[in-house]
Amino acid sequence: MLLRRIGRVLLWIVAVLTVIAVAGFLWLRQSPYWAGLTLFSDAHRGENFRNMDRIFPYREVRRGETVWEFDRAPQSLPATYAFDGEIRDIAAFLDRTETTGLLVVHRGAITHEEYRLGADETSLFTSWSVAKSVLSALIGIALEEGHIASLSDPIGQYVPALAGSGYGDVPIKDALTMSSGVDFDEDYDNPRSDINMLFLNAMIFGTPIEDSIAELQSIRAPGEFNQYISSDTMALGLVLEAATGMRVADYLSSQLWGPMGAEFDATWSTDRSGREIALCCLNASLRDYARFGRLFLEGGARDGEQIVPAEWVHDSVNQIAAHLQPGENPLSDWTFGYGYKWWIPEDPQGDFTAIGVWGQYVYVHPDHEVVIVKTSTDPDFDDNDHETIAVFRAIVAELGPGE
Repeated sequence: MLLRRIGRVLLWIVAVLTVIAVAGFLWLRQSPYWAGLTLFSDAHRGENFRNMDRIFPYREVRRGETVWEFDRAPQSLPATYAFDGEIRDIAAFLDRTETTGLLVVHRGAITHEEYRLGADETSLFTSWSVAKSVLSALIGIALEEGHIASLSDPIGQYVPALAGSGYGDVPIKDALTMSSGVDFDEDYDNPRSDINMLFLNAMIFGTPIEDSIAELQSIRAPGEFNQYISSDTMALGLVLEAATGMRVADYLSSQLWGPMGAEFDATWSTDRSGREIALCCLNASLRDYARFGRLFLEGGARDGEQIVPAEWVHDSVNQIAAHLQPGENPLSDWTFGYGYKWWIPEDPQGDFTAIGVWGQYVYVHPDHEVVIVKTSTDPDFDDNDHETIAVFRAIVAELGPGE
């Protein structure tokens, strides 16, 4: 009798726990946290990367009254490209790297535009670290407007909350060139790395990102070594907000997105406290990313109207410090050179590119008057940057020189 009673009790407990588990799963499946938990999964990545506003809170970036139009001059992509001593197929590369969008602009005309994996021309593709290049342009505008007095100013002068951190005495310029000397682990494969814990603390536990940044300390003097750490850009986002008195998204809208002639409103993902995640997470259409690239192609001007200072555009991709040069460099942790949040590929041809994880690119080749935008969900993105540049250069060569 006792065993029967115990058995019934155990069955009842199991049934209750099963109901609770099912109810919990159904609640989680319908909650905002589900998309976050499946953000990078193979089954959901493509949809998530063009619907980040379902996953993170965000601020809108309003477009202006007029659109900077592109002409149309359709042209086929080259069939092949050379890489690593081989001739490879471009169509196979686009498939392998899980391309979601590809747009090519030559001399102001769209020559190729395609969308994949459920995306279309209205999709707002997440930028990941391509947003860093946009943030850099905003810093240049704020400097020109006098909101920032000098790039030599320490970050702590603008953001008192960081005065006691490793960023307190770091000059703005050294954060722009990923040379802060601050200790930050950018290893995405380590679940407890600084970059992963920053997002976990911000989005799950509600810790404001600036609180996490304020805990970081230095491991070397600034301005000596190029080490890619996203905390540098987050610190600059705080500088921009403090200096201008405006939210990053609002400043982007009024000073760049609107004047540039964006076709669509964009969004900028925020943490739970409502602050833009300046180190990434601008969400925009393929064509508007191309307009941003075109702006840098044309020296920061749209139809003769200066939007980003021309000197800033030049300096963003023409840094001369030894630790910022492309190629094998003992003073850098990668073989691409670096400017003000723009990458300079090896074997420089005057081209430069913004890069985001999972295969996001805004590539600019001024000599040939070409802008290429590629969005992706590429799980092997770290291994494919060099090959992607080879593909872009093959497309440029096919189009021929500019005027």
